[in-house]
Amino acid sequence: MKSTISSVLAVGAALCAGVSGQVVKRQSGTLPPVTTEGNAFYADGERFYIRGVAYQPGGAADAADPLLDMQGLRRDIQSFKELGINTIRVYTIDNSQNHDEGMQMLDAAGIYLALDANTPDYSLNRESLDSLHASYNDVYLQNVFATIDAFSGYNNLLMFFSGNEVINARNNTHAAPYIKAVTRDMKQYISAQADRVIPVGYSSADVAENIESQALYFACGEDEWARSDFFAFNDYSWCEPSNFQKSGWDVKVETYSDYSLPIFLSEFGCITNTRTWGEIEALYSTDMTGVYSGGLVYEYTVEANGYGLIEQSGGSIHPNADFQRLKVAYQETPNPTGDGGARAQTTPPQCPPRTKEWDVGTLNLPVIPTKAERYMENGAGRGAGLKTGDEGSQWAGTPSETAPDLSDGVTSSSGPAGGSSSGSSSSSTGESAASSFAPALFGVIVTSMVALAMGW
Repeated sequence: MKSTISSVLAVGAALCAGVSGQVVKRQSGTLPPVTTEGNAFYADGERFYIRGVAYQPGGAADAADPLLDMQGLRRDIQSFKELGINTIRVYTIDNSQNHDEGMQMLDAAGIYLALDANTPDYSLNRESLDSLHASYNDVYLQNVFATIDAFSGYNNLLMFFSGNEVINARNNTHAAPYIKAVTRDMKQYISAQADRVIPVGYSSADVAENIESQALYFACGEDEWARSDFFAFNDYSWCEPSNFQKSGWDVKVETYSDYSLPIFLSEFGCITNTRTWGEIEALYSTDMTGVYSGGLVYEYTVEANGYGLIEQSGGSIHPNADFQRLKVAYQETPNPTGDGGARAQTTPPQCPPRTKEWDVGTLNLPVIPTKAERYMENGAGRGAGLKTGDEGSQWAGTPSETAPDLSDGVTSSSGPAGGSSSGSSSSSTGESAASSFAPALFGVIVTSMVALAMGW
């Protein structure tokens, strides 16, 4: 009898796969997925504030995947729990490997992952328009999409960063349209291949001359696919002794008071003087939560740059005084009750004008490279991973057919069929019409077939 029913279920699943194009995937984990609505994040209908740390033991130069070091991760999760955080940011992972064990450990501890989709070898090259154009190619996008595939099935995957500090000065804002194109491509790929909407946005350097233009640019435009789901920036302007006004954070809150997207600090924690973490009280107070959704302390392990909360010695770790002070600051600072002043309804801003500090004079974006279009339908396949001697994607692929200066670029995109570009909890789940239909069809098929098998 069991074998008969199992056979029926298998046949039903196969039939549904034929209808939807693939077997319906299931999400993994117990934490509720985080979505965006208006200018805030939400989990199970409750306002979600990011309380986290940047987590890349060994630093960016080492480029090792900390989520594959089970012994180290298990040990560090205890420190995360002691701090009272709910999010870690990881900059580099090996997308050719399975992360089930590490992500399940984080999920059990109540920890979400904010993940950078690029790696040092697979990223945009901001040096010039020609290098940007060459690096925006099908090999690069295949690896970015493979990272999405590797992590989209985990409920505690909080978000993807489409770039980090690609624009880091006054003279390389020409990178902005290419960053925006990657955001668009990632959102469309998620809609085509993932089972839910996953927020995608950019982590910006806090360049005084153009940070506001960056924020406006990544949120503006008629193409919803190309607009970010959030905007984050790395802010080290609160240096002790300081306060809400002295740091200039009051001015920033006012600047972004009508901003359309969730904002948070993707890195913070100035080390000019002793870090007493006075900014924690400000960041999670109603002075800021109507605009900001928390932030990520930089960084977990002490590295050569002088930042860090944990000293490593062999396989042992030793929390330093920064860790202890941060722990107390978090303990003494609860989140505001209710929605914290968030706005559910927002309007995209006008795009920023071209200036000497913002050298972007077109709304055009490059079209996705032709050879990368097939991934939308067929999936990306296995990622490149982290291999010694890998020459990366810079000159490895075929770039977009759009000219480097974007004179023949596009301002809109249709997106994958049946997809939704919104990260909002009030939008569709991001499944295609076929995959949404498949579970219901599966139920009808299985019920009928079981009835026939049982003689009902």
